[in-house]
Amino acid sequence: MARSRAGRLWTWRWRRNSLRRRSDLIEAWIVLAAWLIGLAGSLFAGLTTADAVQQKLDEQRTERHPVTAVLTTKAAGSTSAQAVDDSHVWAGVHWTTQGGVTHTGRAEVHAGSPADTPVTIWTDRQGRQVAKPLAPGEAEFQADWAGVLAAVGVVGVVFGSAQLGRAALGRRRLRDWEEEWVRVDTLRGGKTG
Repeated sequence: MARSRAGRLWTWRWRRNSLRRRSDLIEAWIVLAAWLIGLAGSLFAGLTTADAVQQKLDEQRTERHPVTAVLTTKAAGSTSAQAVDDSHVWAGVHWTTQGGVTHTGRAEVHAGSPADTPVTIWTDRQGRQVAKPLAPGEAEFQADWAGVLAAVGVVGVVFGSAQLGRAALGRRRLRDWEEEWVRVDTLRGGKTG
C-alpha cells in the first residue's frame, strides 16, 4: 500500500486532477527534459571529449621524439634560483636538428653538471623543444578525467537551466495565488492586506 502511495505522490503532476495547474504540468515536462537531456548530453559530451583528448595525446606521442642536447655552460648548484628541487636545476642547452639547424633552450639537468654534458630533451617535427609526451596509461587517465569533467559540466548547465525555469514558474505561481486571494477576498467583501 505504501509503495503505490509513494508512486502516486511522485507522479501527481502527470495525472489529471482538480488541483493540478498548467504550471505544474510544465514543471513536470521541464524536469523530465532535464533528466533526459542531462543523461544523454553528459554521456555524449563525456565520450566525445575523452576521445578527442585521447586522439590529441596519441598524436603528440607520435610527433614528439627524444633528442640529445648538450649543456652550454656548467649547471648551477642546487641552492641557486634555477633549482627545480634538491638535485635538479634549469640550465641552457643546445641541439642540432637532422636538417643541421642549431637550436637553444633550457632543460632540467642535475645540479652542478659540467658544460658539454649530454641531456635528453623532447622536440617536435620542426625541432622546437616541447614537453615530454604522456605515457599511454597517463594519457588514458587524463582523457578519462577530461571526459568526466565535460559530462559534469553538461549536467551542471542542464540542471541549472532547469532550476532557473522552475524558479520562474514558482514566481509565477506565487503571483497567481496572490491575484486569486485578492479576488476571493474581494468577493467576500474584505480587502487583503
